[in-house]
Amino acid sequence: MRAMWFDLSVYVGKTAVVVLYLFLGYRLLGKRQVAQFNLYDLAAIIAIANAVQNAMTRGKGDLVIGLVCSGTLILIGWVFTRFMVKLPATQNLVFGTPTIILSDGKVLEDRMHRECVTPEELETAMRQYGLCEPSEVALAVLEIDGAISIVPKRPAQSNEPN
Repeated sequence: MRAMWFDLSVYVGKTAVVVLYLFLGYRLLGKRQVAQFNLYDLAAIIAIANAVQNAMTRGKGDLVIGLVCSGTLILIGWVFTRFMVKLPATQNLVFGTPTIILSDGKVLEDRMHRECVTPEELETAMRQYGLCEPSEVALAVLEIDGAISIVPKRPAQSNEPN
């Protein structure tokens, strides 16, 4: 009986290590990479899940092992959420912060390059707001979810009396 509990604790440990490894790997990819999943990304996630399954379970398909590993994943998610609620300052470290990529009509190319945002992606976001030129934009922000928010410049208000 003691050996069974030890074996299960090994599966818990391996599952926790795999989750942390994957979390850090995806965090290093940057917010654009995770937020903009496409078909290739979905296939990669499925392949990664299959690859790490053997690392977590030693290739055993036992129901108890599957339940222990999936329970560990759920528990890690729950603890992680509680941790973020108790220490909100850690959210910036874990999830990142919004990044200004265009300010007062000036494209900040170094930030766009760092965040892997192409000029075409910025232009697409501007067009969604009905804008064609960077000079029409007061602020463009790459949000932590990968979306680009645009704040258009306000038209100059006339001081002329009506």
